Amino acid sequence: MFNLHAQLVKDCFQVMDLSLCRLLLLNDANYPWMILVPMRNNISEIYQLNAVDRSQLMVESDVLSRFMVKQFNPDKLNIAALGNLVPQLHIHHIARYQDDPVWPAPVWGKKTAKAYTEDEANRLIKLTKAAFNG
Repeated sequence: MFNLHAQLVKDCFQVMDLSLCRLLLLNDANYPWMILVPMRNNISEIYQLNAVDRSQLMVESDVLSRFMVKQFNPDKLNIAALGNLVPQLHIHHIARYQDDPVWPAPVWGKKTAKAYTEDEANRLIKLTKAAFNG
């Protein structure tokens, strides 16, 4: 049984489960920010995934990245697997803009998260699901 880290449960909306990953929307309307979490317990690094899972992670990251670029038209799409605070392997996909609140600095710890309204979150979740199901 897959267990999502408590901090990710607290900070994110669940969008959907893909073949490998649970797709999350971070509850921070300052930036379009989605997270892929491979549904494998006790994994903290990409290299710990088997070859099939690593390939599937790249497929799912590619689909998410293309959706985010098409939907949000960022100046830069940041993709990162840090895990300094949440050890469970998770890959951030963050749309960045030259006029966003902290450009060009990293987003972590710079600005208080701005929660989505329920309507905004539901709209993004619906759009994202459509991209993966289409």
